[in-house]
Amino acid sequence: MTVRNRLQQHPLLSRWLPLLAWMGLIFFLSAQPDLPHPESGFLDLLLSSGGHVLLFGVLAALWRRVPAGRPGAWPPALTLTLLYALSDEFHQAFVPGRHPDPWDLVCDGLGAGLGLALYGWGQRRQNRPEQELRT
Repeated sequence: MTVRNRLQQHPLLSRWLPLLAWMGLIFFLSAQPDLPHPESGFLDLLLSSGGHVLLFGVLAALWRRVPAGRPGAWPPALTLTLLYALSDEFHQAFVPGRHPDPWDLVCDGLGAGLGLALYGWGQRRQNRPEQELRT
């Protein structure tokens, strides 16, 4: 039996495992004293901000995925994502070479909102009857 088949037999595990792994990745990246970055100030800001938007957008979508099928699950997903973003910035205060940055929280919130919007769009698109998709 493959790992995928085992996960499909345990839907709760298949929803929680990716979320916990993604949170672990964010924590690992946050614990690095110096991540590679370009020397250009603008390009560095663009890549750093884009990374925050991407990381926390995926995190929000993964949080939204945990209570599968519940339509009102986006407010807790947004709240939990923003709390994790706050804890991430707090964590960076204790990592040599890193510091908390309010702009990162803005990007994290933007990413969370976009991630949830894209997740909702994908769910609505997936649930449409096939005839509507062709027109």
